[in-house]
Amino acid sequence: MKTSDNSISRKDFIKHSALAMAGLTLIPGIMTASPLFNEKNSLTKGKLSLKNVRLETGFEYEEGEVTATKTGLFYIEVDNGKITKVSPNEPDAKAIDAKGFLMLPAFKDMHIHLDKTFYGDKWQAVRKRTGGVKGMIELEQKMLPEMLKNSTFKAEKMIELLQSKGTSYARSHVNIEPTSKLQSLKNLQKALENKKKGFEAELVAFPQHGVFYTDSVPYLKEAAKMDIDFIGGVDPFNVDGTIEKVIDFTIQLALDHKKGIDIHLHETGDSGLKTVEYLIKKVSENPSLKGKTYLSHCFILAKLEAAKQEEIAEKLGESQIGVVSTIPFGRLIMPIPTLYKHNVTVLTGNDSIVDHWNTFGTGSVLQKANLMAQLYGYSTEFLLSRSLKLATGNILPLDDKGTQQWPKAGDQANFVLLDASCSAEAVSRISNVESLVHNGNIVF
Repeated sequence: MKTSDNSISRKDFIKHSALAMAGLTLIPGIMTASPLFNEKNSLTKGKLSLKNVRLETGFEYEEGEVTATKTGLFYIEVDNGKITKVSPNEPDAKAIDAKGFLMLPAFKDMHIHLDKTFYGDKWQAVRKRTGGVKGMIELEQKMLPEMLKNSTFKAEKMIELLQSKGTSYARSHVNIEPTSKLQSLKNLQKALENKKKGFEAELVAFPQHGVFYTDSVPYLKEAAKMDIDFIGGVDPFNVDGTIEKVIDFTIQLALDHKKGIDIHLHETGDSGLKTVEYLIKKVSENPSLKGKTYLSHCFILAKLEAAKQEEIAEKLGESQIGVVSTIPFGRLIMPIPTLYKHNVTVLTGNDSIVDHWNTFGTGSVLQKANLMAQLYGYSTEFLLSRSLKLATGNILPLDDKGTQQWPKAGDQANFVLLDASCSAEAVSRISNVESLVHNGNIVF
């Protein structure tokens, strides 16, 4: 890794940490262990202090246009998993030397399938698809028993990949259907328990093989009683042949168990639009689901005329239904600027890293923010800086007026250090992540 006056390698970063924090020991179970906490104390009692941390402080303007981002060096203290102090730099303090790296909120991958992947196992490319979605269901039914044999190990490896790209939080869909039953969920929960010091996830009970097409109902009902956060779904009309029956079941199960909803919707025809409109109707009838309901992919939005896009985006905003977009390109360019205009929550994720659906996932949501900026011409300093929110789950260091809003004392200590001068550069260059801290624990 190249180094410069204001950057050091990961190895040297850890070395500096060790010199600064005498008498402390290694934390087991983290991707790359780092000497931060006294072994006599629990992790929740550990303290962390950093100097020479670069933070954004405001915008520079010329003739009313944002032309640059102001930054400064600061001193940061962390205790009990939270940021407790953000103050002027203390260059002589006994603290980890961040060497001028830029501190940004840790990244969040809000659409991924940690439970079924080839990553960490032998390389396999996507096979030729036949029979559409139902053909893929048939393929999965054949593959899953073998994939489940080491799915915990592979999930851990994929978590490590995400961490290396600056992500410490994910929303993972997990198969719940008659082939896997609840085994995919149990195996993934083991992986998350093993990685809990440096990673968290919220889980979606995902009926990949249809709610009724393969009779996933009893397994979804059982999963809803377990430690999951969302009830999922996939293409109600194409898979199950019915929109209303699937949505009604999903809504009721979520209400009964106080869960959110996250439905995969790939359908781009009339059935896709009807699904969106029916979900809007049902959420409007059940206000407790507002802010807790999402449509993943929702490719139908890319196929609508501009006026209809505006109408649907406005209704999504009013009902507080979010869109989790994997940002496809080519003929399916999602109307993300229109969604933002109507205050629709937009999230992103890698979806598949390498599995029988896709072979091109990198694990980087910063790359997703970069792709969005390219697709929509967000090339100015201001628009690039705003694009960062796609990678951070809508947390930005500066608000639109350039007022510093993160980090503050009391914020959760989830952050990355990058070799970049500001967030606009980080998005534009997909800057290298030098360190990740999750709940006050240095992951690397």
